[in-house]
Amino acid sequence: MKRQTKDSIVLGAALFAMFFGAGNLIFPPAIGLTSGNQWLFSLLGFFITGICLPVLGVLAVSKAGGTISELALKVGPKFAVVFGSIVVLAIGPLLAIPRTGATVYEIGVAPLGSVNPLLVSIIYFSVTLFFVIKPSGIIDKIGKILTPILLVVIGTIIVGGILHPVAQPVASKLENAFSYGFLQGYQTMDTLVAIVVGGIILSSLVEKGYTDSKRQFRMTTIAGLMSGTILLLIYGGLMYLGATISTSVTPEISRTALILKITQAALGPNSLLVISVAVSAACLTTSIGLTAIAGDFFEHVSGGKIPYKATVIFVCIFSTVMSVVGVDTIVEIAVPLLVFVYPIAMVLIVFNLLDRFLPYAAMHKGAVWGAGLVGAVDAFKALNLGFINTLLEPVYKIVEYLPLAKYGFAWLLPALTFSLAFGLLGEYIMPRLSHEKNVEYFRKSECENAEGINGNNYKKELEK
Repeated sequence: MKRQTKDSIVLGAALFAMFFGAGNLIFPPAIGLTSGNQWLFSLLGFFITGICLPVLGVLAVSKAGGTISELALKVGPKFAVVFGSIVVLAIGPLLAIPRTGATVYEIGVAPLGSVNPLLVSIIYFSVTLFFVIKPSGIIDKIGKILTPILLVVIGTIIVGGILHPVAQPVASKLENAFSYGFLQGYQTMDTLVAIVVGGIILSSLVEKGYTDSKRQFRMTTIAGLMSGTILLLIYGGLMYLGATISTSVTPEISRTALILKITQAALGPNSLLVISVAVSAACLTTSIGLTAIAGDFFEHVSGGKIPYKATVIFVCIFSTVMSVVGVDTIVEIAVPLLVFVYPIAMVLIVFNLLDRFLPYAAMHKGAVWGAGLVGAVDAFKALNLGFINTLLEPVYKIVEYLPLAKYGFAWLLPALTFSLAFGLLGEYIMPRLSHEKNVEYFRKSECENAEGINGNNYKKELEK
C-alpha cells in the first residue's frame, strides 16, 4: 500500500505538470483582470472546464480502456480515429505545443535580452525531443524532476502577490462572469489533453506492475484529485493577482505582458529570472507530455506504419517553426476549433462515465451529433467570415435562445434530445452495429500491429 500511495502521488504530480502549461499560466491572470471583483464567479466557471472536466476526462478514458479511440468507439470506429486525430493534432503540433514554445520566448527569454525567437525555439524543442525520443520513464522524469521546480516558483509568485497586493479588485463590467470563465477554460485545452493522456498514464502504471483494471482506476482517481486540487489553488491565486492589478494596467495589455507585471509586482523589479524559470518549467512539462502522446497515438491508429520516433521528430520540427508566429496569433487560431471540439469531448466524457445507465449504444452517437451541430455553428461564428455570418445569422439567433446558452451550455439540450432520439431509433428502427463489433473492428483494423507505449496492452486484449 505504501508503494501504491507513493506511485499515485508521483502520477498526480506528473498529471498536474502535463496539464499546467502555457495556457494555464497566462489565462487565469487575464481572466482575473477582466473579471475584477467578480473573479470568484469566473473561477467557478473556469473550475468546471479547466479542472473538473480534465479530471473526469482522465477517469473516463481509464474506464473506457485507456485511449481516446476507445472513449469514442460507441459512436463508431471510424469516428474514433477521425475525432482522435483532430484532438491530437489540436493539442499537438497545430496549437498547444507551438504555444508552449512561443510563451517560453515571450515571457521566459525576451524580457531578459534580445534573442532570436527561432533560435530559442530550436533549443526548446531540442530539449523536448531529448525527453520524448525514448518514451520509457517519461512520467517519472516529469513528476520527479520538473514538477517540484514548477510548484516552488509559481507558489512563490502567488504567495508574494497575496501578501503584497497591488490594490483591491475593481468593479467589473462583465454581464456573466461565470460564463466568461467557463468559455475561457476551453483555451487551456486540458479537457482535450485529458482524453488523450490516458494512454501515457496507463503505460506508466503497467511499467510499474499495476495490471489490475480496478487498481489502475483507483490510482488514476487519486492522481486526478491531487492534480485537480493543486490546479485549483494555483488558478485561484493567479486569478486573484490578475484582479488586484487591474488598476495598474490597461485592459488591452497582452497576456504575456500581464504575467510579467504580476511577477514584478509580487516579487520586485528584479524577478524576471524567477518567471523565466517558471514559464520554462511549465511549458516544457506540457510539451514533453503532449509530444509523447502524439507519437503514441499515431503509431496506434496507423497499425505501426507511422513510427513513434518519426512522429515526435516531426512534431518537434513543425512546432519549432509554428511557435515563431507568437502566442496571441496561436490563441486566435485556436478559438473556432476549440468551440467545435469541446462540446463533443464533454458529452463523450459524461456518457462514458454514465455508460451503465444508458441502455443503447446509439445514444452516444446522438449526443455527439447534437453537441457537434451547435459546436459547428459556434465555430463558424468565431471564424467571423462576413458572408457566412450573414447567411447563418438566423441560426445564431436560435442557438442564443437555447436553454443555458448564456452560461456556455447551448449544446446541452440538443445533445440530450439527439441522444434520446438516436437511442429509440437505434433500438427499434435503425439497424445498428453493437459496441462489441465496433471494438473488434477497430482493434483489428487499426491497432493489431501497434508497437507504441500501449501496443502490448492492445495485443493482450486481442489475444483474449
